[in-house]
Amino acid sequence: MPTKPKKIPQRMCVGCREMKDKPSLIRVVRAPDGALSLDLTGRKPGRGVYLCRNLACMKKALKQKQIERQLEVSMTSEVAAGLEKLMAELPQEG
Repeated sequence: MPTKPKKIPQRMCVGCREMKDKPSLIRVVRAPDGALSLDLTGRKPGRGVYLCRNLACMKKALKQKQIERQLEVSMTSEVAAGLEKLMAELPQEG
């Protein structure tokens, strides 16, 4: 009996609003204490949103305040700059 291929979960990037495979996205998570961080494993506890591995998507999401709105948190410019810096250090898609 042939086995079914494993279904890969899909998530929406809050920057470009495209549905993509979950492993190809980066999760921004609001920890229970309110701190924001990038979650490369997708397993940190807390509420999360997903972004493409693309600095342009991060900038668009920050400009439109999508991360703040989705995570129900206010973000200082220092935190936003820190997230952008971390994203810039990661390998980009495309």
